[in-house]
Amino acid sequence: MNSIMDISLLLLKGIKITLIVLAVSIVISTLIAFVAGLSRVSSNVLLNKFTGVYVEIFRGTSLIIQLFWFSYALPGLFNIHLGSDIWTAVIAISLNYGAYMSEIVRSSILSVSHGQTEASVALNLTKFQRMRHIIIPQAIRMMLPEYGNYLIQILKATSLVSLIGLTDLLYYGNIYRSTHLSEAPTVYMLILVFYFVLALPLIAFTRKMEVFSKKGVAQE
Repeated sequence: MNSIMDISLLLLKGIKITLIVLAVSIVISTLIAFVAGLSRVSSNVLLNKFTGVYVEIFRGTSLIIQLFWFSYALPGLFNIHLGSDIWTAVIAISLNYGAYMSEIVRSSILSVSHGQTEASVALNLTKFQRMRHIIIPQAIRMMLPEYGNYLIQILKATSLVSLIGLTDLLYYGNIYRSTHLSEAPTVYMLILVFYFVLALPLIAFTRKMEVFSKKGVAQE
């Protein structure tokens, strides 16, 4: 019982870093997703192609490789430093999941009933007005459930930041396990519990968004 308490207290030291990386990554990846998603449906060919290359690169390569690239390769090869390890982790995670979530934005926009667009044209709305008042509000409703699932995936991704030296939840678990090998099963069981508890609000959010998304989307 004492060992469980000792391990739990040690793991709590890493909660702050895990939550910071999670929160900032969610905000930035969401912004990236919207910008990239809208760019993917843009009539500007150059912007569309550029965004497409970004999306394919970050979807087609491992997040672990991206973390190492931003943390070690860029400084070593090009003398480009992204700042602290926290910012390096946030940038890598945000670019990775921003690419994935941009496809949700793109597909949701394209899924809005074509009749809605025709009706807005008949009302003499500009393209910006159509996007702002007709298409995007409905697209957001459709993308919310899958967006919630990606928030949970981002939480899971934060467990990788210990690989570049961040003292997160998993980092402290590995430190304890390295000096108490016989207690490794207990350590990883508690890490699992901690991550599950952190995921509970995101799971609840996702379920609410599934209900919300079923309302208010116009059909053909």
